Amino acid sequence: MRLVISREALIKPLQLVAGVVERRQTLPVLSNILLVAEGNQLSLTGTDLEVELVGRVQLDEPAEAGSVTVPARKLMDICKSLADDARIELELSGQKMMIKSGRSRFSLSTLPAHEFPNVEDSPETFELQLPQSALRRLIEQTGFSMAQQDVRYYLNGMLLEVKDGELRSVATDGHRLATSVSPVQTDVTSQQQIIVPRKGILELARLLQGGDEHVKLVIGANHIRANVGDFTFTSKLVDGKFPDYQRVIPRNGDKELLGDRQELRQVFSRIAILSNEKYRGVRLTLNDGYLQVMANNPEQEEAEETVAVDYQGGHLEIGFNVNYLLDVLSILNSDVVRFTLLDSNSSALIQGYDEPEALYVVMPMRM
Repeated sequence: MRLVISREALIKPLQLVAGVVERRQTLPVLSNILLVAEGNQLSLTGTDLEVELVGRVQLDEPAEAGSVTVPARKLMDICKSLADDARIELELSGQKMMIKSGRSRFSLSTLPAHEFPNVEDSPETFELQLPQSALRRLIEQTGFSMAQQDVRYYLNGMLLEVKDGELRSVATDGHRLATSVSPVQTDVTSQQQIIVPRKGILELARLLQGGDEHVKLVIGANHIRANVGDFTFTSKLVDGKFPDYQRVIPRNGDKELLGDRQELRQVFSRIAILSNEKYRGVRLTLNDGYLQVMANNPEQEEAEETVAVDYQGGHLEIGFNVNYLLDVLSILNSDVVRFTLLDSNSSALIQGYDEPEALYVVMPMRM
């Protein structure tokens, strides 16, 4: 195996593929990426057995065919350290991968290509298409609410639901919920739900560009696959039952607050400085025409600020984790944000005034 490639052509696919590889692995080969040279193409594959990413690069001149696995981090660090306009020669010599560029010489240990695992395929059940920008927006609008390392493993990912020509994304960590929806091209007639693991969602988001170019998602019994440009992304699905998110969305709120999103975000950020570092609670006191935000901490320090809002619903006091409110206000685009509330023990429904497709639910805190 031998090939010559420019650093510029290699660095982006190498970074994306190496991003899938876990630093600490039980199997040594999983710390490596698989390189396959054939004709005028080099393919790079990284996997952690849950997520697999294959990137393809066109070569200026035909390669000497071959395949091998090399340490992902070391190869990436070597390429990063070279000059931007460097030409890189990769050549397999016995059990070593020789890397030459200018006056630099590196020799990396390798493992055989046949030891590299494949993410198993499962029969295709359905497929759908939508613009890359739309899928990326769905992930951005809801991904921050995914749980991390929750014992309820089905929360450590994102629900994708196809129904009535729409794709809905839903994420929750048990304390808050985010959902958004986008039109989608599909032949699916009945409702379909899958749970994509957290890492799969984050890696897919890294791949997606912002344009109108469509991405096709192929869903199997236990995997999802997407072709994005020169990359093929595959992720196993979470085998579990996602909570009924419709029951979580409050429908009976009778108090509505409208406020300037940026102003509220700045107020919450300031007050959060003196909130309890562990619980992050802030108290909201609502009266006609204004909102008072308060926080304190175990050192007996306090913060308080009053802001004018559009609200006529009578006196209400309610507590929230300020980080959850800031996450929502940071992701919305609307200038005006709407809070729909019922009482101090009920969840708040938050929406951008002109973003009806996205809904956010935040549970209250006892203060």
